[in-house]
Amino acid sequence: MSGRLLRLVCTAAVAAGTVLAPLPAAAVPAPEPGGRTVSQQLTDLHRLYREAEKATETYNATAEKLKKQRAEVTRLDRALARARLSLHDSRGAAGRLARQQYQGSTDISPYVRLLLARDPQQALDQGHVIGQLARERAETVGRLTGTEKKADELARKARKALDDQLSLAQRQKKDRDDVRGRLKDVEQLLVSLTPEQLATLAQLEKNGIAKAQQQFMASGALSDDREPSREGGRALRYAVQQLGKPYQWGAQGPKTYDCSGLTSQAWDHAGSPIPRTSQEQWAQLRKVPLQQLRPGDLVVYFPEATHIAMYVGRGMVIQAPRTGEDVKVSPIATYPVLGAVRPDGGQAPATEAR
Repeated sequence: MSGRLLRLVCTAAVAAGTVLAPLPAAAVPAPEPGGRTVSQQLTDLHRLYREAEKATETYNATAEKLKKQRAEVTRLDRALARARLSLHDSRGAAGRLARQQYQGSTDISPYVRLLLARDPQQALDQGHVIGQLARERAETVGRLTGTEKKADELARKARKALDDQLSLAQRQKKDRDDVRGRLKDVEQLLVSLTPEQLATLAQLEKNGIAKAQQQFMASGALSDDREPSREGGRALRYAVQQLGKPYQWGAQGPKTYDCSGLTSQAWDHAGSPIPRTSQEQWAQLRKVPLQQLRPGDLVVYFPEATHIAMYVGRGMVIQAPRTGEDVKVSPIATYPVLGAVRPDGGQAPATEAR
């Protein structure tokens, strides 16, 4: 990672008040009048945020499926329109041949006409033409039958695709309501606390993150910083440019982001599109050991892979954290780490690629 980019990231982290060193340990909070300690309230808050983020990723996955399904409905509608136009043309051709056959019909067979003809060769030539016309009629009827079958099949697929789209739209609405309900639970918990409780809650969370970060870094899970690939560097620069923008669930920029919206857009701008959701990014991208992390790699959190951030270097990540916060630089151990993935696969670091 270039020194200039790293200095920019670290400056942004300090400006945003990111915890870079352990804070003094706080005294064990006393129980509140309601019977729950601030520590227990923090646990409740983390659980609610996690449930909200899990619901958000489910919403995002449904939204992606709905987008693809709408594109499939559009494709089938266009194909059906072409098939119906072709069917109209085939029916027109069949009608013209039927009229020609009716106008040129006779009760005398071609064999009798050959016997009665003054010029047998001319009769044979006429028979050849008649045979050619018969073959054309057969081909036209065959095309008509095939086009009718194709149009019927396309119409069936289009109806099913539209039904699937409507089902996905209903599921998306249900997922959206689920997210809103879980965020309302968060809001209700927060408004029930006094300013003093909120301040204690924030301090306790910072202390917990600092302790987790100290233990993580002391464990040797990370090795010396590595250089990003060219695409990784571009993705990281894009993410840095989004610092300070608000988190919004389901958002992919450019003004607001959720966690996977930020990472997917960063890598899309780097020229390597990746799946939309954190769970799909974890499932489909190449996994790398934490000791091989390099800037631009993605760090995945929680057993269900419901949160994701971009590695900056020196044990820090850029993330869109949660509702009420902005895109910021955070310690890698802010949440329980599941693992890491590399969107650009085996691409060499930029310094080696030159």
